[in-house]
Amino acid sequence: MGRLGGKVAIVTGAASGIGRASATLFAREGARVVIVDRNVDGLSATADIIAKNGGSAEIVAADASDEDEVKAFTDRAVEKFAALDVVFANAGIIGGPEPLLDQSAELWRHVLQVNLIGPFLAIKYAGPYMIKQGRGSVILTASAAGLRANAAGAPYSASKAGVISLAQTAANALFGTGVRVNAICPGLIETGMTRWLFDAARERGTAGNIGQLNPLRRAGTAEEVAAVALFLASEDASYVNGQVVAVDGGLSSTLPFTRPVR
Repeated sequence: MGRLGGKVAIVTGAASGIGRASATLFAREGARVVIVDRNVDGLSATADIIAKNGGSAEIVAADASDEDEVKAFTDRAVEKFAALDVVFANAGIIGGPEPLLDQSAELWRHVLQVNLIGPFLAIKYAGPYMIKQGRGSVILTASAAGLRANAAGAPYSASKAGVISLAQTAANALFGTGVRVNAICPGLIETGMTRWLFDAARERGTAGNIGQLNPLRRAGTAEEVAAVALFLASEDASYVNGQVVAVDGGLSSTLPFTRPVR
């Protein structure tokens, strides 16, 4: 039996990238997985990968930032499996490239709705089931951009800083319940959301420069983030709560400086 044997997990944003890698890994480790996204084709592809690895996934086409839909897919998971042990609130959007002073309030509302209110709704509707069980793990996808400036645009960065605070405040709001809430801060990871950056670098012939600012001097993979999500979902992390784990090659460990020429 794997590290999540017998557990029920919801993964949002599961049609690609970190969500797909995590759902696939969770299933491989024994979880019964409910995969959620608006991209039905992407969800089907994720389910196919899980099936090829010997697992199965319940597909739910839904908007992880819509309150009624979050309640519905949470209820559906519990009704089908009679349990809910893990929720990975991973769905997110990057926002636009416009300079700060040109951004609209509507852009900010949209980014905050998906990136911050969506994770709140995951906690709101999974929380009661987990409290009743006396255990559960909620994992939120934040970002290295929520720790320091200049890693992404202002709406995205502000929303992810909010997710970091949400993980900390929710962990304490659920004091004494046995429910853990933690956040992951990915750095530069090649996913559907960032592929344009990687593709542009390859076209320019500068792909070797990607990730050069972090001590590992490379970008990360969705699978590397999924491995941390698995840890937080599992009993291996039974005493980890209210924490923020950076998976960024060490980028957030340092202040900018000029590296010596070698």
